[in-house]
Amino acid sequence: MKAPLEGRVVLVTGASRGIGAVTARTLHGQGAAVVIHYGSKAAPAHALAAELGDRATVVGGDLADPAQLRSIWAEALGWQGRIDTLVNNAGAWIASPIEDKEAWDAGWASNLALNLAAPAELCRLAIEHFRERGGGIIVNVTSRSAHRGDDVEHLAYGAAKGGLLALTKGIARGCGKDGVLAYAVAPGWVATDLADGQVAGDMVAHLPLGEVTPPEDVAELIAFLAGGKCRHATGSTIDVTGADYVR
Repeated sequence: MKAPLEGRVVLVTGASRGIGAVTARTLHGQGAAVVIHYGSKAAPAHALAAELGDRATVVGGDLADPAQLRSIWAEALGWQGRIDTLVNNAGAWIASPIEDKEAWDAGWASNLALNLAAPAELCRLAIEHFRERGGGIIVNVTSRSAHRGDDVEHLAYGAAKGGLLALTKGIARGCGKDGVLAYAVAPGWVATDLADGQVAGDMVAHLPLGEVTPPEDVAELIAFLAGGKCRHATGSTIDVTGADYVR
């Protein structure tokens, strides 16, 4: 029996840990060839590739650096000669405290560079490639913060993720005629190292499902969207918050 993603090549950014690593495993387990991107965590990325074995490769580089970003795309594209699905997962919850002007400016610059400008440029490169091939899929990992905003220490993060959400919708509307599908996945708190120390016991007890979202739930959704089985859901945002935030 053919695996759901057999024959598909998927680039996953920020795949050395957290949601990205689980997503890479899930995609690979469903038959995809996976490009594992890492920013600074080379060792776990290579360990993951070794674990997966066939149909996995590693590319490294700082997505916030335009020159490195273009090299990342070129190397990923050169591996199999094509990319069928781009998963823009890389991101960071970077503070932008109001009381400190220098930290505020740095926080906004960092958030916009990594959480919006970098995935936007990868989307642009992917669209050009997909147009040549007759189509492709983009899955952008946003956040519930894109809808409700974030806390006062992370206003820039929420704004950047909101921009990524709008970008996804625009791509779906404007590039559908080219066969380009675009989806947004918006998690809340996910049980990764990002949530460590942020989600206390009392908070977990008040979550509707009584637990922080496991990264496997996000990964399974991304894998489903990566296969192109629901074309007319393009432009949609799917929340994965365990009903902690419901629109």
